Amino acid sequence: MKRMMVILFAILFAQSIVKCADDYDDTVSYGSVNNFVWKGLNLYYYWLSDSPDLADDRFSTNGDYDNFINSFSSPEAIFNHLLVDPGIDRYSVIFSDYTELEQVLSGTQKSNGVDFELRFKQGSTTELFGWVRYIQPNSDASTKAINRGTIFYAVNGVSLNTSNYINLLNQDNYTLNLAEFDNGSITPNGNAVSLTKTDYSENPVYIRKVFEEGTKKIGYLMYNGFFGNFETELNNAFGFFQSEGITHLILDLRYNSGGSVNTATRLASMITGQFNNQVFAKQQWNYKIENLINNPEQLLNRFTNSLGNGNGINHLNLDKVYILTTKRSASASELVINGLTPYIDVVQIGDATAGKNVGSITLYDSPTFRKQNVNPNHKYAMQPIVLKIANNDNFSDYTNGLAPDVNQLEDIGNLGILGEESDPLLNTALNYINVNGRFQQSVPEKVFHYFEDSKSLRLFGDAMYLE
Repeated sequence: MKRMMVILFAILFAQSIVKCADDYDDTVSYGSVNNFVWKGLNLYYYWLSDSPDLADDRFSTNGDYDNFINSFSSPEAIFNHLLVDPGIDRYSVIFSDYTELEQVLSGTQKSNGVDFELRFKQGSTTELFGWVRYIQPNSDASTKAINRGTIFYAVNGVSLNTSNYINLLNQDNYTLNLAEFDNGSITPNGNAVSLTKTDYSENPVYIRKVFEEGTKKIGYLMYNGFFGNFETELNNAFGFFQSEGITHLILDLRYNSGGSVNTATRLASMITGQFNNQVFAKQQWNYKIENLINNPEQLLNRFTNSLGNGNGINHLNLDKVYILTTKRSASASELVINGLTPYIDVVQIGDATAGKNVGSITLYDSPTFRKQNVNPNHKYAMQPIVLKIANNDNFSDYTNGLAPDVNQLEDIGNLGILGEESDPLLNTALNYINVNGRFQQSVPEKVFHYFEDSKSLRLFGDAMYLE
C-alpha cells in the first residue's frame, strides 16, 4: 500500500507543483487555505462527481474561482460546503492542527479512561443515560470507583439529553452522577465520580486468553482499535495463541470503531497465513485517481507475511473464526469480516455492524498533499473520504451493516465480566463452538436504543484510513 501511495504522489507532484507553487509566496490567509481545501477535494474526494462546485468546469475564469474561494469565512466552511449530503458522507473531517489529527490516527488523544455508550431512556427520544463498557488501564478512571456496567445519568449535575451531551462530555474535567439499573429503570443513587482527561495512548490489545474445553483450545482476543504503532503487541498476542496451540479463535471487535487498512490486512493475515499474497481487499477511488494509476495492482491489499516494520507475522492458519460485533464495530473491523469471508468461515455473533465501507487519507497543504514541504504558515489538514473498499468477491455494499449469523444483544442488566464466561456474548461464542453451532440466546429484559458512544464523540471516531 505504501508503494502505491508513493507512486501516486510522485505522479501528482509533477502536476501539482505548478498549481500550488504560487500559494507559498504569499502570506497565508483563509483564502489561501480555502484554495488548498478546494484543490485537495477536487483531486481526491471519492464523491467528486456528485459535488457540483468541485467540477473542473465550475469556474469560467480565475476571477470567478477566486471570488468563490474567498466567499467562505473559514476552511471549515468551504470544506463542509463541498462535501456531499451528510446522509452519504458522515466521515470526512478537517483539522485546524494536523498534530491533533496525527495523534488521533495513532490512537493518542485526551481521555479519562472511560469507554462508554449512551442510550435513550425508555419511552424518550431526547433523554439519555450512559453505561461504562470498559476502563482503560493506567488511566485516571482506573484509579476511581468506576467500572464496566457503571450507569450515569448526568454530568456535573445536569441530566444528559440529545442537545447537551457533546458539551458536557467533551470537557477535560467533569463529574459523572451515577445511577442504578433498577428493574429496567435508571434510578439516581447519589454517588458521583470526578474524572480528568490527559493525553492517553490506548493499547488496543485489551484482553488475550485461552479457554480449554475438552480437546478444544479456544483463543480469545478483545481488540479495540486498528493502530499501526501497536502492531507488535497484536502480533505478540498471536504468538501467544500460536504457542498455546489454539484450535479456535474468538475475535472480539464489539467496541472497535476502526483504524488502519494496513493493520486490518495484517490482522487478517495473522488469523490465516495460508493465503499469503492473495487479494484481501480492493480499493475503488474516483475517476481522476484511477486514471492516474497505471498498474491495477496498486489498488489491491494482499495478505502478507510481514508487519509494517518488516518483522514476520505470527500465523494461526485457521479456516474458521468467530467474531463478536455490535453497532459500534465499524470500518476496519468490518473490513476484516468482509475481507476474510471469501476465504474462511466467518461466524459473526452479536449485533449488526455500523456499515462503514469507505476510507480516507490525510491531505496536507503541500505540492503533493503529503507532509513533506508542508506550508509552514498554517497547520490545517484534511481527512476526506477517498475510496470505497470491497473484498475479493467484489462485495462492498454493507452500508446498513454486516448482519450477524447469531443475534445476541448486549444486556445492560446482565453484562458479565469481559474475558470471562459470565459475559453473554463471549459465552454464546463458547457455547456455539462447544456444541457444534447450537446456542442458547440470552434476551435482554428491556431494550434501550443506542444513541452514541465515546468513540463517536471524537472528531474522527469511525476511522478507516490509508497510511
